[in-house]
Amino acid sequence: MRIAVLGGDGFVGWPTALHLSALGHEIHIVDNLSRRWIDTELGVQSLTPMDSIQERCRIWHLETGHRLQFHFLDLREYDRLRVWLAEHRPEAIIHFAEQRAAPYSMKSDRHKVYTVSNNVNATHNLLAAMVETGVDAHLVHLGTMGVYGYSTVGAPIPEGYLDVTVDTPTGPRDLQILYPTRPGSIYHMTKSLDQILFQFYAQNDGLRITDLHQGIVWGTHTDQTRRHPQLVNRFDYDGDYGTVLNRFLVQAAIGYPLTVHGTGGQTRAFIHLQDSVRCVELALSDAPRAGERVKIFNQMTETHRVRDLAEMVAKMTGARVAYLPNPRKEADENELMVRNDQFLSLGLKPITLAEGLLAEVVDVAKKFAHRIDRSRVPCVSAWTKDIAQRVEHDPEGRRLRSVS
Repeated sequence: MRIAVLGGDGFVGWPTALHLSALGHEIHIVDNLSRRWIDTELGVQSLTPMDSIQERCRIWHLETGHRLQFHFLDLREYDRLRVWLAEHRPEAIIHFAEQRAAPYSMKSDRHKVYTVSNNVNATHNLLAAMVETGVDAHLVHLGTMGVYGYSTVGAPIPEGYLDVTVDTPTGPRDLQILYPTRPGSIYHMTKSLDQILFQFYAQNDGLRITDLHQGIVWGTHTDQTRRHPQLVNRFDYDGDYGTVLNRFLVQAAIGYPLTVHGTGGQTRAFIHLQDSVRCVELALSDAPRAGERVKIFNQMTETHRVRDLAEMVAKMTGARVAYLPNPRKEADENELMVRNDQFLSLGLKPITLAEGLLAEVVDVAKKFAHRIDRSRVPCVSAWTKDIAQRVEHDPEGRRLRSVS
């Protein structure tokens, strides 16, 4: 199958491209390399040293004989995107090409505007171009569990659609509606907007769309990234892009206290990187037909409270836990029950948190500890101006911000 991986230079995009290439698919990576210039903006680099995308593709070909074709393209440039689609006509499109970090999206008004402009325009341009060019590709989009919010509802979150009963003049009527969104950041809001765009283009133009509501990804390697040191995946540890469990493991590796914000009672959904790429493969094999509604999967394998994860890592590594003020505007405690029946029915055998895999991440962090900038470890992007006024310190005692 000819597959376009949009955002294929990213944290999940790169191992997905390798995984699908190893299965024999013709892979076209489309990326504007924005994640790399965000590294420059933030003054931080991936924990793992990354070669250029061209060199990574070259090494993959030498190792496997499979070719990855790279195309430098910004999805916000509609005319170029439309021409590219018309020329290459992929049979499937995997859409990872969005700014993916909630803290980054909340750093300032400029970052909010960029996140909305980049994410929403990229998605809508893609949908419009698919219709205009007549490209009948199965579109698989990487969404987020965060569209649901993290309030306690007391029942498992279904996969996309909620059964409701509406009172009408002729009596009760049963309907299925999109599960109500409750985004917790500008980033999560853009994914909520994506959902509405998908619903419209599926019903109006018959586009075949699968939306993957993914949990927090942890881990470093997949079977393919292990094949050569230069195929290594990027690994973010900073307060804006580092995911919580990976950040705990890095902190433990360098003797930095595990930073739990607020009570640590926030419950989150998690998935290992290897399972993430496997889920994309399974979703591709189960495409909706033209005219069907958007297919929605909850792409996660387990849920945990943040403080429980910290205690688990602390017990394993001997690190201490530090509780800091929460820069986010969210409930101190929440439950999170999630259905993921569809992926299980398609044959997913989930990788759950295991000490061996956690230790693997610590080993990677220790290997590249010399690349870590300790000043970039704390989370300091605040959700509101009131929260930003608080005096905060990192767990090593340094002042991060003073009252203005």
